[in-house]
Amino acid sequence: MVISPDDPRLAPYRALTDPAALRAQGLFVAEGRMVVRRLVDASPFRVHSLLVTTAAREALTDLLPRLPDEAPVLVIAQEAMNEVAGFNIHRGCLALAYRTALAGLDTINLAACRRLLVLEGVNNPDNVGGLFRNAAAFGVDAVVLGPNCGDPLYRKAIRTSMGGALEVPFVDAGAWPDALDRLAAAGVRVIALTPGAGVPALDELPAAHGPLALLVGAEGEGLTAAALAAARERARIPMAARLGSVNVATAAAIGLYHFADRTAAKPR
Repeated sequence: MVISPDDPRLAPYRALTDPAALRAQGLFVAEGRMVVRRLVDASPFRVHSLLVTTAAREALTDLLPRLPDEAPVLVIAQEAMNEVAGFNIHRGCLALAYRTALAGLDTINLAACRRLLVLEGVNNPDNVGGLFRNAAAFGVDAVVLGPNCGDPLYRKAIRTSMGGALEVPFVDAGAWPDALDRLAAAGVRVIALTPGAGVPALDELPAAHGPLALLVGAEGEGLTAAALAAARERARIPMAARLGSVNVATAAAIGLYHFADRTAAKPR
């Protein structure tokens, strides 16, 4: 049954353009059919509800039995959905899910990790999303969020990550840059990507055979001096152009591919 825009169950969806209000309710939103599928099938987050058009509901028929019993599927007309959400939902599909408390670095079994991605000061949601998409693509075990990083569960970050932010675990680094010392003490090789002068190129570094953490910083400012000092190694991506650097997500993708764990299982 197609519900009215006045249905009280739609109240949380009216906060989608106000991230703080949505977060205060302990919720986040996933947008688009593919991302909602990843939310249901590949993430640890519990679904609160779905808001879909009739066409989207039909496209997700196989997914609906896998929703929690208490999660309603709210069907609404496209125009009404846009009105409720406050923006145009091109694919006619939204899901709300419950946030969980942000875990700390000490909750990770570092001995079992092969690859980590560590972020410092990355707060642009497109960059956060791009980094999580790369983390998922290259088999990163977890993303460690240093100071001043954006919310991986922000709507735009999730969308840009193609759902990667829902799959790849992320934790708070805690005291900074002490977190980098803790990684090194646990036997994790920490490599900071930086375009600094005199820094060795990626292919000049020894091959990566054990646990490794790739450290990247915000565009413009780059990594802080404290983070660079705490990193055990530094590497740069050689550039032919005068620009001197690439987007942080692009740089991370190059670094993650270069240091990919070749002993890991072959991709599907």
